[in-house]
Amino acid sequence: MAIPKSTPAVAAAAAIEQPRRRGRVSVQRVRAAWLFLIPMLVVLAAVAGWPLLRTIWFSMTDASFSDLTTYSFIGLENYLVYDNGAWYGVLADPVWWQAVWNTLFFTVVSVGLETIIGLAIALTLNMQFRGRGWVRAATLVPWAIPTIVSAKMWGWMLHDQFGMINHLLLTLGLIDAPLNWTANPELSMWAVIMVDVWKTTPFMALLALAALQMLPSDCYEAAKVDGVNPVKVFFRVTLPLIYPALMVAIIFRVLDALRVFDVIYVLTSNSRDTMSMSVYARQQLVEFQDVGYGSAASTVLFLIIALLTISYLYLGRKQFGGEA
Repeated sequence: MAIPKSTPAVAAAAAIEQPRRRGRVSVQRVRAAWLFLIPMLVVLAAVAGWPLLRTIWFSMTDASFSDLTTYSFIGLENYLVYDNGAWYGVLADPVWWQAVWNTLFFTVVSVGLETIIGLAIALTLNMQFRGRGWVRAATLVPWAIPTIVSAKMWGWMLHDQFGMINHLLLTLGLIDAPLNWTANPELSMWAVIMVDVWKTTPFMALLALAALQMLPSDCYEAAKVDGVNPVKVFFRVTLPLIYPALMVAIIFRVLDALRVFDVIYVLTSNSRDTMSMSVYARQQLVEFQDVGYGSAASTVLFLIIALLTISYLYLGRKQFGGEA
């Protein structure tokens, strides 16, 4: 029996049917994706969206912790208002701008040091040597310790009377008298940065190490054959290849550092020399019982972080689009 040959009409019908079939499959996949995402979106809206909207609403009221049931809508007065020849509000408070400066200084210095030290540790752990697995596990210990615990531990170590840091420096002859690390205005911020760098450097090292282990070996073999200097290989080959992963780690740390609270509050409490934006918001909200003013400070902090996040995502998408 002869098999009928395909006619042009049959081929055209098949060509039309194939995109339709693919379109139906794509629609089914999109529906399945939304079915899986809806529970997560509902939970996210409940635990994050509703508190955020409530905070924004309270920032435009004169609510107080003494009575959250009775309050009045005052608009943007908690943010900025001109009254009797003077400006009032969060954006006119010099303590707030000091907190902004402290947060930015803490973010730039701590994230910069963590990136440099973490990259150096990652390069070391990427080498072949005996006991590398144990060294990798030991490197992650500071990251595994809760921030409150590590801050309290370092608070005892930095104590001016019986802290081991002062004892060690006195023994080595580096200082003549004990230093009050967490109360001295010139030392308190650097003490906070030191503790944060010790705590978070393993995170940077871990992500950098993961990127290093994904690099192809062909480039390094070619550079070794050509006798290229290892420093030049790092800046010309290694750093450009791990740059995307390193930038992801940096942006995560920057966003985390901008909302820092625990390590600063445990070590220095409400000191203006180290007060971050989160500590400022907590002071207004809890200690001063001013829900409206504290919510306004929290909203400004949220807007700053959201703006940085959106800018990073936009620039990253534009860069990838240009490369494509």
